[in-house]
Amino acid sequence: MTILTETKDGPLVLSPDQVEELGRALDDLRARVVADLGDSDREYIYSIIKAQRGFEIAGRGLMYLGFLPPFWLAAVAALSVSKILDNMEIGHNVMHGQYDWMRERGLNSREFEWDTVCPADQWKHSHNYMHHTFTNIHGVDRDIGYGILRMTEGQQWNPLRLGQPLYALALMVLFEWGVMGHDLEVENILRGKKSWSEIKRLLKGQWRKAGRQVLKDYIVFPALTGPLFISTLAGNVAANLVRNLWAFSIIFCGHFPTGVQTFTEEETAEETRGEWYVRQMLGSADITGGKLFHIMSGNLSHQIEHHLFPDLPANRYPQIAPQVRALCEKYGMPYHTGSLGKQVGSVWLKIFELALPPFLVGKDSTSGVIVMRQRNTTEVGV
Repeated sequence: MTILTETKDGPLVLSPDQVEELGRALDDLRARVVADLGDSDREYIYSIIKAQRGFEIAGRGLMYLGFLPPFWLAAVAALSVSKILDNMEIGHNVMHGQYDWMRERGLNSREFEWDTVCPADQWKHSHNYMHHTFTNIHGVDRDIGYGILRMTEGQQWNPLRLGQPLYALALMVLFEWGVMGHDLEVENILRGKKSWSEIKRLLKGQWRKAGRQVLKDYIVFPALTGPLFISTLAGNVAANLVRNLWAFSIIFCGHFPTGVQTFTEEETAEETRGEWYVRQMLGSADITGGKLFHIMSGNLSHQIEHHLFPDLPANRYPQIAPQVRALCEKYGMPYHTGSLGKQVGSVWLKIFELALPPFLVGKDSTSGVIVMRQRNTTEVGV
């Protein structure tokens, strides 16, 4: 595979040998991190778990004082932080197998369940397998728009796209439910591409998991506060809403800002390891910020590093990010990064622009990377 991208001096050419050389350098980087895993990583994840549980206990306890607005707000804030940590820095990362090397049951990717309505096994299929294996490949990676949004010019426009900003807002508000329904592939159900046996199994798992979550957050815990039932119910709804807004924003900023590329199945057929790495780097973006911000994002603010090494403990991403960026610069690859405000603005601008008919917007003029398949002499532009 040869990669070319426009520079002020003309096209940059990366030969197939250089692509594989880049792949070997990333393999070596991963091997060094794996060899260094140990006590510091164990202490880190347990410190996060301790903090998450502390915030949850504080949030649940403060709900008993929810008749006083300052305490209600503090309860919502604490519970929101708890849910964000549980879903992003603990649940997401544990279920990627990042801590399987510890051989501790509570951190085993095969057994872990998280505080959200989506069953862990369904999420691991739609996310760990489908998304991370086929990142940004049209028609395979359903994370491109989650089945309802047009997030790239490669997706066909139709009049229903005009409502896209409203669909995106609804997905953001109800994000945990959108994630739960992701593996159902509703559009494929409507097209008759999924059998009833498949749907029935998925629905059964969703009903069981979502039922437990609804019972816990909207009935049991509010009931435990007695006369403050409504106040606690509202607080739990608010905390889930905050978690949804935050998770949606971080995830979309890591996948859809300006410059991030998508691919076709033809372009990615029979990929080498080096070519897979290149696709991951071109198909994701980082978000700049401080240590606390990275923790609250589950270190998905280092989305490039996460897509390269999804099974490495996420607390290692800030350490290896400079090395990944240096490799991008060495080989002329773009390294997409920006502040949260910049990335959020870029994503929502894209949502609004791609809702419009193509003739009103025109084609994206951003220089992309051209992939030339020298094995079969086919040249394709991305």
